[in-house]
Amino acid sequence: MITRNLVPTRLRTQVTAQLFGLNFPMRLELTVFSFAEHMAENYSGGYWDFQTLSNGGFYMHPRSDEPFIVSCDNGHEGSLSGDALGIVACLYAYSHLSFYAEGGFDELCADHYHRLREFALDHPEAGAIFLAID
Repeated sequence: MITRNLVPTRLRTQVTAQLFGLNFPMRLELTVFSFAEHMAENYSGGYWDFQTLSNGGFYMHPRSDEPFIVSCDNGHEGSLSGDALGIVACLYAYSHLSFYAEGGFDELCADHYHRLREFALDHPEAGAIFLAID
């Protein structure tokens, strides 16, 4: 089973720099935020937690106790916790960037997509996550 570990606030910049370099603040983070805003009508920003995965993956999610109402490009409508919304937004971002990024960042995003998807298989909201991405 793949486990997750919350990245402490003081290590966020270091961890994302090690994983993604300057592509994190310049591309990945902005793309994740954009997908979350696009799919969740009641998302309006806020603090996001960062999680590393025991399989080498990474995702981020909005810190929220309230569910988010989502309407996805594939026609799925439903609700997701902040954690699940973050997984879906990161999967969308990784997929998108795996096709449109260059210089090896495309391959890195493809790798992170598969690592996060593997983690999502055992998530308590796996059914809703996969309805949103498939």
